[in-house]
Parts: sequence; C-alpha cells; structure tokens
Amino acid sequence: MAGVLTGKVALVTGAGKNIGRAIALTLARDGATVVVNGRSDAAAIEAVASEIRAAGGTATALLGDVSVEEEVTGLANRIAERHGGVDILVCNAGLRRQTAFLDMPYAEWREILSVALDGAFLLSRAFAPQMIARGGGSIVALSGISTHVGTPNRAHVSASKSGLEGLMRALAVELAPQGIRANCVAPGAVDTQRGASAGAMPQTLGRDDGIPLRRKASVREIADVVRMLAGPEGGYVTGQTIHVNGGAFLT
Repeated sequence: MAGVLTGKVALVTGAGKNIGRAIALTLARDGATVVVNGRSDAAAIEAVASEIRAAGGTATALLGDVSVEEEVTGLANRIAERHGGVDILVCNAGLRRQTAFLDMPYAEWREILSVALDGAFLLSRAFAPQMIARGGGSIVALSGISTHVGTPNRAHVSASKSGLEGLMRALAVELAPQGIRANCVAPGAVDTQRGASAGAMPQTLGRDDGIPLRRKASVREIADVVRMLAGPEGGYVTGQTIHVNGGAFLT
C-alpha cells in the first residue's frame, strides 16, 4: 500500500463495519496510516486494523466514545504520541433510530445528536490544532439524504445531520487560513448491514425503483468520494456537501 496519501495520518470514527470500514481500507490503500476508531466493539475495529496491516498498510485500533469530551481528548493525546497527529479526520460515527416524533423521548433525541453532531464538534476542536501544526488537513463528515428529503420517524437523525453540514460550512470558512478544508458527504441508500436498533430502511429511501440508477450504492462508492475529499484531488473543495445517491436527490 503506497500512494498519494503516504505520510498522512487519518482517523476514521465508527470504522468497525460498513461505510467506516470501507473508508479506512480505502485511505490505507493509498498509503495513509489509519487510526480505526469505534465506541465499544474492540474486536471489530481490531479486525479492520489487522486487515489493513495484512495488506501491507499501517493501522492502529483505538476505542473511544466521540460523544464524551474526555475520551476525545484522550484519543487525541494517544494519536499524537503514536503518530504525531492527524492530517485527515473522518467523522463517520453516528446512531440511527426510528421513532415517531410525538413518541420521541428527549433522552433519545440527545443521544442521536450527541454522537453525529456533538462528536464532530469535539473531534474537530481536538484535532484541528494537530492539523495546523502539520501544515493543514481535511475534515470529512458523513451526512445523509434523509435530512434533505424529509424522512418520517427520523427527526433526530435529520436534525443531527443538518447541524453537521452547518458545522462543516462554518469550519470551512474559519479554518481555511490554517489550510484546513471541511466537507460533508451525504450518501443515499447504501447496501450495508443495518443494526437492529436502526430498524428497517425507510420505504421513502430504500426502494430501488425510486432511485434513477435503480440500485443502492456500495460502501466502496461512498468511500471513494471521501477519499477524493481527503486527498490532493479535493484540494480546492471546501464547505461543500457532496451527494452520492444515484440521482434520488438532486441539488
């Protein structure tokens, strides 16, 4: 594994499976040293790190809850000690629930926002100084189509992703003088293994006949767009939300 990202260090959160795993593998394929992060499943993130190392890459698996300030600070300190900091931050960690708005407990609302939105804030605040010290970097956050089309029973998920896109636009402007770019990737329907708590994919999103390309995306197709934004090919792209949805939503 060697390529245009050789010498770069990337942190990918929520990287134990699905899109996060694909992003970690894709960044490693092009030479990045990858820190594979997850909240609680040590075996899953170690399996991804081992897969990267088996292919000749460099990877470390580190547990850490991105919604907890002290754990994010600890994660930043450990990465600084082991790798000297990060150049690429991928905020992929997120939770999905399906609950009718009128039945939604405030605790569930806060739980969803704490990972996708609060987590991206904590991560960006912790790792931007490392990027500045290393001459700049790239932050890529994973949004989603549901916040753009309106999806029943996912008010908290949609709100968290809307806030995430706003955060990336703000960071793009504020951190540009320090050489840091910030963007979102918004997938549509993706062929992944959904956790039990996520419920079935909403009918408004998951039917192939509602997608002009008539199929779901592969995780690799999402990872490739993240890879572009993270690398030199995306060097003049910042403050954007890149939609990857097969034509299901058109900006």
